[in-house]
Amino acid sequence: MAPGHYFWAIFYFACLCSASLANNAKVNFREKEKKILDQILGAGKYDARIRPSGINGTDLEATQVFVNMFLRSISKIDDYKMEYSVQLTFREQWLDERLKFDDIGGRLKYLTLTEANRVWMPDLFFSNEKEGHFHNIIMPNVYIRIFPYGSVLYSIRISLTLACPMNLKLYPLDRQVCSLRMASYGWTTADLVFLWKEGDPVQVVKNLHLPRFTLEKFLTDYCNSKTNTGEYSCLKVDLLFKREFSYYLIQIYIPCCMLVIVSWVSFWLDQGAVPARVSLGVTTLLTMATQTSGINASLPPVSYTKAIDVWTGVCLTFVFGALLEFALVNYASRSDMHRENMKKKRRELEQASLDAASDLLDTDSNATFAMLRQCEVHMQAPKRPNCCRSWLAKFPTSPLKKVPCFGRGKCSRSKRIDVISRITFPLVFALFNLVYWSTYLFREEEEE
Repeated sequence: MAPGHYFWAIFYFACLCSASLANNAKVNFREKEKKILDQILGAGKYDARIRPSGINGTDLEATQVFVNMFLRSISKIDDYKMEYSVQLTFREQWLDERLKFDDIGGRLKYLTLTEANRVWMPDLFFSNEKEGHFHNIIMPNVYIRIFPYGSVLYSIRISLTLACPMNLKLYPLDRQVCSLRMASYGWTTADLVFLWKEGDPVQVVKNLHLPRFTLEKFLTDYCNSKTNTGEYSCLKVDLLFKREFSYYLIQIYIPCCMLVIVSWVSFWLDQGAVPARVSLGVTTLLTMATQTSGINASLPPVSYTKAIDVWTGVCLTFVFGALLEFALVNYASRSDMHRENMKKKRRELEQASLDAASDLLDTDSNATFAMLRQCEVHMQAPKRPNCCRSWLAKFPTSPLKKVPCFGRGKCSRSKRIDVISRITFPLVFALFNLVYWSTYLFREEEEE
């Protein structure tokens, strides 16, 4: 190759390298971002106190702000304070034509800011908020993106404790609706309107775990409010929570049933076992009262009756009724003993009178015996048929002797009360369970 050709090849290669270096030096996007930010947000060029124009740049129209959020977690739902805590990523997006810039042929997608006071911000607040805080670990979890056509996206991670008024009439078979309300504080609907972002305005993290509730669904809606100072735009999210019943079935309902059944054991103990029956009745009554007070301690004092109040109240009544039944049995036993003593004395007096009469009338024994037999027949009261006694006579009072409950004065009233209680208490409790579950489960389906 000629020397001239080598010279031109080297020159061409040098030109290509210089052009490449020039292009690399030209694409310095960080420097471009700085210049653009200084250009659109410089002193005297942008006033963050003035709201953006409305649709199509008209100043008479309200500024539209589109809202969406990502629900990260729900840490607790407090029945006593009637509140719930939630952590979410909150986003707002609006159009501010004053922030348009050149995107360098589509190579600059957006500008990022971390100072919210540099641009105009909607004055949104959470109307049912009790407590709230931002997240600043390790840097403030907030950013602002400015797009070439003037759109502004504001995103922030926040934790909130929100009020949730609850209706506990069906507790623990209830469903609760907890709302998250967002409204404008100072701008009326003539200047600022909040709208839900189209498509999927609320996203919920997968595998959301709640200890005693299940998030069934959520609904988005509008809740504009009118006051003396004007009408203000408002958005709300209704979260429908269903209470998990398995926890209460294991911790409350089954133990209460067991206490009621244990109180019935006293019906099968001997009526003379006073210490055993008294200690059993008092222990079950105190345990049931402690269970009831523990349940009410975790709930607010409301003016209406809850489903759990009906259950614990009836169970407590059954336990108390078993204790009263023993008091009645003890009284009937002492009454039977007194009656037997009176009968014994009467028989002794009759025997003494018969002996005296036989001594005086020993000459005519046949006539005397006939006369006394006739008097005895006239003294006995006529018996009347009784359906209840006929039915109860089928149940023995003693499993060993099989003595019928109603014979010729051989069965005590205390035994009869125990036999009746062994059948009546379980039947009434079973009937109560049937009415209770059918009533509250049916009301739960109606509310659903």
